[in-house]
Amino acid sequence: MQKLYPDAAAALEGVLKDNMLIASGGFGLCGIPERLLDAIRDSGVTGLTFASNNAGIDNEGIGKLLRTKQVKKMISSYVGENKEFERQFLAGELEVEFCPQGTLAERMRAGGAGIPGFYTKTGVGTQVAEGKEVKQFDTGEGPEDYILEHGIFADLAIVKAWKADETGNIMFRKTARNFNVPAATCGKVCVVEVEEIVPAGSLDPDSIHLPGVFVQRMIVGAPYDKKIEFRTVREAA
Repeated sequence: MQKLYPDAAAALEGVLKDNMLIASGGFGLCGIPERLLDAIRDSGVTGLTFASNNAGIDNEGIGKLLRTKQVKKMISSYVGENKEFERQFLAGELEVEFCPQGTLAERMRAGGAGIPGFYTKTGVGTQVAEGKEVKQFDTGEGPEDYILEHGIFADLAIVKAWKADETGNIMFRKTARNFNVPAATCGKVCVVEVEEIVPAGSLDPDSIHLPGVFVQRMIVGAPYDKKIEFRTVREAA
């Protein structure tokens, strides 16, 4: 099966549609699938729901899609550093489902494992628990409340990786792994942009972070610029 496509638009052809749920990897501007996000923006699809740790910043990451009003809902754990996100949310133009960071990662992982739901103590007694089923479990210290969280089953997963072999086995670079692995596994179709493609069999099997069975399509997105959310320099003498 040929998994390598010439560019992001080609890799997403026939996959994108209005009102779909997309799981996107990345943390801040680290490990975000920027080439694929640009292609989604350029495609013109609308009514999108994104499950992502954050919504980028004003002109980077998912922030680009907020600017073009292509996103109707965000499932996120952190939404700071994005004035357009704030404006749309306060104006009632954008639906937001806040989700604790660990819970969001587990919801993606659960979806990838075919698990429709799980119980967690995180969020009990807070707004996070509103409208969710509460059940008591005794884990050895007496009964405690847990809330039911649902696994995320996305129509599409988009992630950014460091290296891949020709069969789609993936390696991430250090902290850029972040949400990319759980996001990749929970999509019906997973498209990965990588910095480098190497021959099959040349990657150490023990170093594979995402097996090729989860990957349907790939592109080479390099070269990349190193984006910095907050550039701080000392004052000139």
